[in-house]
Amino acid sequence: MERVEIDKEQFKKMFPNLAREIEGGENKITISSIRLDPLEGEKTVSKRFDGYNPDVIDFLRRCDNEQQAEEIIAYLERRGEISQQYASSLRKQLKEKGVRSFGPKKEEAYYLKMAGYK
Repeated sequence: MERVEIDKEQFKKMFPNLAREIEGGENKITISSIRLDPLEGEKTVSKRFDGYNPDVIDFLRRCDNEQQAEEIIAYLERRGEISQQYASSLRKQLKEKGVRSFGPKKEEAYYLKMAGYK
């Protein structure tokens, strides 16, 4: 890797905001390693959701309304991913307590945010 040398005054002229941040000592972070190979870097990122398969509740938490939730329940029941009995209990909860009774809404990119990617 090639080094580039630049004097302090020239750096300040070229990058005044960056120079101010560096000299101010605020917003410092520690860099614990450098990876030049992107594939190697990808292997080391958070694996929090590796192998995780969302369940019916995860899907219901993405719904905006009861109609969407009913469609999810019916679809998973049709595919045999949930039993008729479980589907019935989910419908009862949906009717009596509403879609948010399954938990707060999971927004766009929820899993990426939880894994620290966003």
